[in-house]
Parts: sequence; C-alpha cells; structure tokens
Amino acid sequence: MIDFAFVVDIVVLALLLVTAVAIARMKDLFAIVMLSGIYGLLSAAFFVSLDAVDVAFTEAAVGAGISPLLFLSVLKLTGRYENGSHSHAIFALVLVVVTGLALVVGTLDMPAFGDPDSPASSHVAVRYLEESGREIDIPNVVTSVLASYRGYDTFGEAVVIFTAAVGVLSLLGLLSGPREGGESPVRMGDHLVLRLVSEMLIPLILLFALYVQFHGEYGPGGGFQAGVIFAAAIILHSMLFGLQPAQRVARPPVLRALAALGVLVYGSVGVVSMLSGGTFLDYSVLSEDPVSGQHLGIIVIELGVGVTVASTMILIFFAFTSRSDAAHPETSR
Repeated sequence: MIDFAFVVDIVVLALLLVTAVAIARMKDLFAIVMLSGIYGLLSAAFFVSLDAVDVAFTEAAVGAGISPLLFLSVLKLTGRYENGSHSHAIFALVLVVVTGLALVVGTLDMPAFGDPDSPASSHVAVRYLEESGREIDIPNVVTSVLASYRGYDTFGEAVVIFTAAVGVLSLLGLLSGPREGGESPVRMGDHLVLRLVSEMLIPLILLFALYVQFHGEYGPGGGFQAGVIFAAAIILHSMLFGLQPAQRVARPPVLRALAALGVLVYGSVGVVSMLSGGTFLDYSVLSEDPVSGQHLGIIVIELGVGVTVASTMILIFFAFTSRSDAAHPETSR
C-alpha cells in the first residue's frame, strides 16, 4: 500500500528544495521575499506532518507572517534588484557547501528520528509525559515543557528577543525613537478593496492573537506566537494607512517600556517564587495548591513573553520604516 504520509513529506521537501534554489538564483529581491514567505509556509506544513504543531504554528507566524513584512520594509533601503556583482559568489558557495557537509556529518551521531531507545525518548520524554498531568495538569504538554520544565530556557529566549531589539535600534541609531510624521514605505490604503478588507481583518487578527495568547495551555499557541500575530496586525495597519496613524496607537516610547516590562514580568515571577520559599521559576509555591500555582505562573510568564515579542517586532518595523523614509523622503509626501 501507498504510504500517503511519506508521499506528502517527499512532495513538501521537494517544494522546499525548488523554492530554495529559486531564491538563490533570483535577482528580484521582492520576488525573493515572497518566495521566502512561501518557504516558511511549506516548512510549517512539513512540521505539521511531523506532528510538531506548536513548531509549525511558530514557523507560520514568523516565517510566513511577520518576516516578509519586515523584509518589505528593508527593501526600501536596498532597492528591489540585486546588482550584477558576484565577486564573492565562489567563496559563498564554498562556505555554504562546507557548512552543509559539517551539519550532515553532525547528524550521523544523532539517534534516528522517533527512536524509542534514544535518551530523549527513554528518559526526558517519559518523565514529562508521565508527570505533567499530575504536576501541571494542562492538556498541552508542549506548554508544560516550555513554560515550566524548561522555564529557564524560555526566559533566556525572551531576553534574547529583547536584546535583539536593543541591538537593531542601536545599529540604526534610533534608540530615541522613530522619526515622527513619517509614512510607511508601502502605502496601500488608497486602494478601496485593500482598505475595506484590512478594516475587517485587522480586528479579527488582534482577537485571534489574544485567543492564541490565553489558549496556549489547551492547544498550539502561547506568548511567542501571539506576540508575532499581534505585531503583524499593527504592521499591516501601518503599511496600509501609514506610519503616523500606527504610531498614535502604538507609541514608540510605550513600546520600548513594554518590551522591557515583559522580560521584567517573567523574571519577577521567578523572584516571587524564591521569596515564597521555592526555587527560581518554581510556580508550585505561588498558590496553596501546587497545580493552581503552576497555572498562575504559566499564564503570567506567557503574558510577559507575548508583550516583549509584540513590542519588539513593532519597534523593529518602525525603526526600518523610519530609516527608509529618511533615506527616501519623496515617498512620504
């Protein structure tokens, strides 16, 4: 019999390969951005076939959602077409081939995918799956792992996102905030169909972001995905109606404070856990009932992650948009 799951995997991998080759050969940067979004969507589909729905959700939100929007804002600084210079093409090819071979060699020592005798399957996974229901009691074990068992790692990821925002804004010289009164590099609000459709979709996108934020305990989702989706709605509004209206709703000084506040909220949960007699990020001591304490801690830290991610993504878009307006002031008239 035909294994349809295997056929789907092969088809998706083939499409990923074709898309990657097309991206490497193209000189039209706008087309490359569009193909990059398609690559992210195909990657999300592949993760779904591997039953990694949470990872697929993140890839769809980041790779096929907000990344193309950020790349579009960067295109205003670079121009649409690649120049004809390929003086470093051979060096780049050799570097990519060597890196690829190193990665392939590195996978030879890894256990086979789904191997029940691997350390992850025989020790870590068993512990999480068997004890998660009793200790945390939420349906989505992925949330239990990321927000509780691996709370230290997730806290580090939130700090990395905040640090990335500080780094990007510092490199662009915009820590004092984007230039007020600028316009989006792609202003599409004059088109009646786009304006009407966006006016209907943006509130639904924001509502869906809140659903993903507070439904991560019961299904795929959480602070990372919700933050990206929320930011995508604000960025879409900015691209359609201009930067100034978006900045009146999401003011850059407030966003900078919120980006830091999200990380502070996450870390404060760990401090409160220690003051309550537990260890850092041990949510069990936050309530008389350890399970209720776990629920409370996860909700609060996921909210902090969502606030930081959303604020960071919007700030980065505002930074690139304001920089492109300064470089091309004729586009904001």
